[in-house]
Amino acid sequence: MDIRKIDDTISVSPQIGLENTNELAALGFKSIICDRPDAEEADQSTGADVCQAPMGAGLDFRHIPVIGSNITDNDIALFREALAVLPKPILAYCRSGTRSATLWALSTAETTSVEHVMATAAEAGYDLNALRSRLEGSQRRTTKCVSAACDVLVVGGGAAGIAAATSLLKRRPFRNITIVDPLDRHAYQPGWTMVGGGIFKPADTVRPMRSVIPSGIRWEQAAVTEFDPQHDQVVLSDGRRLGYRMLVAAPGLKLNWSGIEGLEESLGRNGVTSNYRYDAAPYTWQLVQNLKGGRALFTQPPMPIKCAGAPQKAMYLSGGHWYRQGRINDIATEFHTAAPVLFGVKDYVPALMKYVKRYRANLNFGSHLTAVDADAKVATFSVTGADGQATTVTREFDMIHVCPPQVAPDFVRESPIAAGGGWIDVDETSLQHKRFSNIFALGDGAATSNAKTAAAARKQAPIVAENLLAVMDGRTMPAAYDGYGSCPLTVERGKIVLAEFGYGGKLLPTFPTWLIDGTKPSTLACYLKAEAMPPIYWHAMLKGREWLASPELKAEAA
Repeated sequence: MDIRKIDDTISVSPQIGLENTNELAALGFKSIICDRPDAEEADQSTGADVCQAPMGAGLDFRHIPVIGSNITDNDIALFREALAVLPKPILAYCRSGTRSATLWALSTAETTSVEHVMATAAEAGYDLNALRSRLEGSQRRTTKCVSAACDVLVVGGGAAGIAAATSLLKRRPFRNITIVDPLDRHAYQPGWTMVGGGIFKPADTVRPMRSVIPSGIRWEQAAVTEFDPQHDQVVLSDGRRLGYRMLVAAPGLKLNWSGIEGLEESLGRNGVTSNYRYDAAPYTWQLVQNLKGGRALFTQPPMPIKCAGAPQKAMYLSGGHWYRQGRINDIATEFHTAAPVLFGVKDYVPALMKYVKRYRANLNFGSHLTAVDADAKVATFSVTGADGQATTVTREFDMIHVCPPQVAPDFVRESPIAAGGGWIDVDETSLQHKRFSNIFALGDGAATSNAKTAAAARKQAPIVAENLLAVMDGRTMPAAYDGYGSCPLTVERGKIVLAEFGYGGKLLPTFPTWLIDGTKPSTLACYLKAEAMPPIYWHAMLKGREWLASPELKAEAA
């Protein structure tokens, strides 16, 4: 091996063999950086293969593939980050060693004199005179320069983002993966409906963000304010730029509370509540328990929204309590939905209608909540009739559960990666962006027509992981998303209508009908929702364990 020492932290060399890793470990090296792209030569091992030998020898490994004639600012930032975090000393190698020496020089020139950098490289046998102008220019950085970079940048630390990141980490543990999210806690949002029904405690649904991001994934606690896909960067709220090779956009959606006049100042008092907020869901249960008679309103805005069944679940759980307490005849329940039907997949409607009748709920289709006055306890609706004409209707209430209108986040809606409507412009089956091939999106922020549920994100995450890595490797994308989503409709305590469907309303049951018939209320489905799904969420989905979620891969690309 032709190992050339740069300084006490790093040495560089030409191509090493897999058989050399134990020898390198014996020489005292702690980490290896490979700077060769895959398939640079016909008989060359891939990064995925190369990583196994160093890891088997107890060495850390990082793959930073670069083309010598086109070393980008992102490449430099990636190398700089590797130098900072990898155990030392480090051996970096490429075909001849020159690219690795060049990356070292460019990554240190901002803080070290150009003459010192060139002299140090020369002592190691690398003439970098042709690089002088770029080294000198590195100290005159522009606003387009990155402060850090990664192989895969995941925007969003919700269910979709973390699940995608851990699925990637499971497949390529040597990749540099960063999650960007400003929040300090992670919420199991499907549990908030159960909080509003008195089944879960609020504290059961949240954990510190740091505790759910696995070791091996970097967390940047910051907000993204801008996407710059032309430069493979995002801009953070403090002005820093993060570069990436591949981007996974999982920003979620925005609950547009201000889209209903008076709602923000009314929420949480005088009978106005919503299970769509952690701090308001307990108030829902308080109202349900205390309501002895009067009128209870439940609303659903125009699609798309998180889990189309959630507004109904609030009504069913409330009605179930009043039914058990013998108050159902004293409470006038009304469900106001902007949709023309109770549920978008007709196969589940008969079972749901039985509970609508049991709870004596009055269905109001084409009814869109526009304003709430908590002091007067009056709700205003815009009701669209069969003739398409809208009229204004007001209803007094003793309790109102509001599902807010939902839109794409502002920084997504106004970005180059957005499609019409503001959602991220991806292909529905591959989840790859339609215009930027190194961008994938999943979860609530993607412009896909599936139900926006955690179950959908659970299925999407490994598909994104497989397809993203295929693009990085220059292979055909092997996985396809069928639109799977699940809405477990809790129709009463102990029973759930487990709605599972994909694109076009096609039924996609996970279990055989003799075990769980999703079109009928099921106690087993309720057990899965209340007892099994939370631990599956925390300990499987967020950990890259793809139980009942691993994608089928195309044979030719598997």
